[in-house]
Amino acid sequence: MESMSDLTHHRIKTNGIYLHVAEKKGPGPIVLLLHGFPETWFSWHHQIRDLATHGYHVVAPDLRGYGDSDSPPSPSSYTMFHIVADLIGLLDHFNQQQVFVVGHDWGANTAWHLSLFRPDRVKGMVAMCVPFFPRDPHTKPTLFFKQSFGDNLYVSQFQEPGRAERAFAKYDCLTVIKKFLLNDKTDAMIAPPGMEIIDDLEIPSQLPPWITEEELQIYADKFQQSGFTGGFNYYRAMDLTWELLAPWQGSKITVPSKFIIGDKDIGYKSFSKPYIEGNVMKTLVPDIEVVILDGGHHFIQHEKPQEVCDEIISFIQKVAKN
Repeated sequence: MESMSDLTHHRIKTNGIYLHVAEKKGPGPIVLLLHGFPETWFSWHHQIRDLATHGYHVVAPDLRGYGDSDSPPSPSSYTMFHIVADLIGLLDHFNQQQVFVVGHDWGANTAWHLSLFRPDRVKGMVAMCVPFFPRDPHTKPTLFFKQSFGDNLYVSQFQEPGRAERAFAKYDCLTVIKKFLLNDKTDAMIAPPGMEIIDDLEIPSQLPPWITEEELQIYADKFQQSGFTGGFNYYRAMDLTWELLAPWQGSKITVPSKFIIGDKDIGYKSFSKPYIEGNVMKTLVPDIEVVILDGGHHFIQHEKPQEVCDEIISFIQKVAKN
């Protein structure tokens, strides 16, 4: 793994908490990189290097609840409004009116909502693996997932405070990270009856070529310090976010957008493919380009780092020209 020692690390006060941020300065515009579950800023170590080489000023925070950032105890402190507010404070800290935003997993959901709430602060955004879904005015997210997938979907198992924490605690952190990041199943993550999802996930007999034991250990060391509750709280705040989003019912995302997903991502073929390839998302996000990467699984920024970098940079260059 290339040394990351040339990055600058800060703890920045924003929205009443401190966020840890990894930064690599280039002379160009800021590109804000937002990670998902269960990761940290290190999710982007390939892209940080490449973006900075192309002259961009890269900022990659540990989102609230993760890594070296503060982790408020209450799930109600993890709505999309809280996460977006944290990022607005970061932009103000760096004295940036507008930035490019790239997000993966929960980071993608955050990027969508940053673009929805504050399009004036986003030049363009790239979302990976999680599309922008319209708000159902009649059904809370947890009920939707229960009705669609039953009680044993990982999202449903993460709802009860303490349940997933107890299940994860049966394993060392390195094993937990491997069970998630190395998961190559393409179906929705649903545990068999009576089993926790962490028990059902398997670890391959050997590491894939796109990640090393050292890289996995970097994640494990951080989660050994922080625990996983901060990450779980994003799932536990979904219904509260849904309630607060009512004023934005039917709103469109108007900023230039790119959506990237692998054709082997979790639930892509069984659940999200018709939506992504149909017209509904394009209606909600009119200025969107969709890219399907062959053979890509969920942690695609690790698995196909150069392809992801190329897609991000080509998008930024296109938007900048316009």
